Amino acid sequence: MVSREGLEMQRNCTETKHQQLNISSKDKDYFGATHTGIHRYFFNDDHELHLNHQTGDMQRGVLCCARSHAFLSSMPFSRGSALPGTLYPLSTLHFFPAETSFQKTRHFHTSPVLNVLLPPHVWLLLKPAQKLFAIILGRRIRKWWKALPENKRLLFREYLRTNKWKLFASLSGLGVIFVLFYFTHLEESPITGRSRLLLFRREHYDVLTQLEYEGLMEEFAEKMLTENDPLYRGTKTILDTLIKFNRDIPEVSKMEWILHVVDKSDINAYVLPNGHVFVFTGLLQAMEDIHQLSCILGHEIAHVVLEHVAEKGSVAHLLDFLLLIFLMMIWAVCPMDSLAILGQWIQSKLKEFMFLRPYSRTLEAEADRVGLQMAAKACVDVRASSVFWHQMEASGQPQLPEWVSTHPSHGRRAEHLDRLIPEALKIREKCNCPALSDPDPRLIFRQRIQHLQKSEEKPKPNVAVDTLKRAK
Repeated sequence: MVSREGLEMQRNCTETKHQQLNISSKDKDYFGATHTGIHRYFFNDDHELHLNHQTGDMQRGVLCCARSHAFLSSMPFSRGSALPGTLYPLSTLHFFPAETSFQKTRHFHTSPVLNVLLPPHVWLLLKPAQKLFAIILGRRIRKWWKALPENKRLLFREYLRTNKWKLFASLSGLGVIFVLFYFTHLEESPITGRSRLLLFRREHYDVLTQLEYEGLMEEFAEKMLTENDPLYRGTKTILDTLIKFNRDIPEVSKMEWILHVVDKSDINAYVLPNGHVFVFTGLLQAMEDIHQLSCILGHEIAHVVLEHVAEKGSVAHLLDFLLLIFLMMIWAVCPMDSLAILGQWIQSKLKEFMFLRPYSRTLEAEADRVGLQMAAKACVDVRASSVFWHQMEASGQPQLPEWVSTHPSHGRRAEHLDRLIPEALKIREKCNCPALSDPDPRLIFRQRIQHLQKSEEKPKPNVAVDTLKRAK
């Protein structure tokens, strides 16, 4: 018996109309992704996109953090020896899906959230003033206490003991106000349904996002690829495919997505909250096939869809406000300014490594899940998603320990995606995507690693000994 969810998914997914296209004799560029069923994609003389009829079309199906950096490395992946079925780097991105039919899936709804009195950029300007006020107030309390005669100190302590219940009631009242404030600003996250604090919305970040965008455009002005560049056109088609087949999501359909391809060797990509997508050529060269790139772009789009920038800003803002009390106490209790400065530094590091960075890693994992679902709707081979991160781990490039990073380690990320792949494969199946061909790209990668390991284990010939033997 088909489940209710499965029936709804099948209603929402339509069958894809495949295109059978002619292949020009001038087409020489192969993509080498034999295990994915993609044999070659190309441009014709008129620069129109075509697709080999043997290809499984990228179709339909459920499914930044300003500068949400998903890639922490600036060096390309070293591929080692080529093996049968080995994938080759995206040098020209001559690939693309055929046109497919469009479908609707059920919309998600979010609960209303109270608007904040001030936008984030104003709070950003006020943040140093708030800390300075807490520091000055704490120092004044410390100096007042030091200057207080002993008899008045005793009277003050007695006053606190006498009125301890009034003080407790006052603090409890403040706690109740805080709890009410917190729960009235909770909202259900789109798609995942996770409850999250949201003091700000995407539109509140318009000023900061615009400044970020202008800064990036100025920084990369001389390195932007033109719209006629094959790398740009290839990436644009992949992005358009993901957007087209996820327009049932309101946050996707109402956004204008604009691509910028930067000619830089960094293995990086990010999406601003205003829909501007920045992809570096270093990432394109590190990709093994279009499926890996589709999953990465899906991850970055998911950050914007889930409003992770606003969520992270909300959590950071609330933490900063609460920690002002502890900051004031540090400066009031520490007998010397030097100790207070040390205490303030320890507090900031504890906030960073115990709250903000673990929270950021949680959001990255959520974006991985939603991004993979979005890629599955476009009938991407989602099995390739974890291969990229296995490659990054196998490249041997230095990584920060996960506990100090805003992103999960490459290995943990690959394991997480491997656990999500069965769910994504069900989405592809329910959306009538073409069956994936064998072998599994993950199997091919493991075989490549085993081949390289065996090659390294083979004893190297001793040239000197061989020369002496031949001389005899």
